[in-house]
Amino acid sequence: MEFLLLIVGVALAQTLAVVSPGPSLVVVARSSVAYSRAAGLWTALGLGVGTLVWAAAAMFGLQILLTQLPALYTAMKIAGALYLFYLAFMLWRHAGAPLEIQTKSGAADRSRPWRHFSKGLFTQLANPKVAVFFGSILVSLLPPDTPIWVYLVLLPIFVFLEIAWYSAVAVAISHDRLKNGYLRFKPKIDRVTGTVLGGLGVRLVAE
Repeated sequence: MEFLLLIVGVALAQTLAVVSPGPSLVVVARSSVAYSRAAGLWTALGLGVGTLVWAAAAMFGLQILLTQLPALYTAMKIAGALYLFYLAFMLWRHAGAPLEIQTKSGAADRSRPWRHFSKGLFTQLANPKVAVFFGSILVSLLPPDTPIWVYLVLLPIFVFLEIAWYSAVAVAISHDRLKNGYLRFKPKIDRVTGTVLGGLGVRLVAE
């Protein structure tokens, strides 16, 4: 019962982190609106696999390695920040331009699943703070004598929460009403989101 409560607590912490806006939300929304619901779902799957990589790495001691090798962590943060800056720049640069919507006739060539999957995967892997987050909650919420089965239960939970939330986002925003609303307010949404992502990049480097 004690470890069951711990699992629930860790899952709740992960849920709060997943639903908070960030680059993951941007890539899923744009894939869903510009291409299709399926494209958004493939992007969500890529985010889930990226979560699997970071969560597994945290469980196997990546946080300890990053603590012992601060230069490695700094390099990872810079790489992640550069990717956030790139996203922010592209959002601001193309904020005023209409989002290119792929028609069904052209979607087959330009909406290949692997393209959207890799976009989600790279977006998640480019953020080393995800690894630190998992390392932090595992250290702070789980006692040192936690049995291995708890970690093995948590790992698929982390992946499921990531995929489930962003799949829900993909399904919701692909509906005509939300899609049209997104397209209508796209310039403002892009500029606000670009500013937030740029700020996250600055914070990532400054920490």
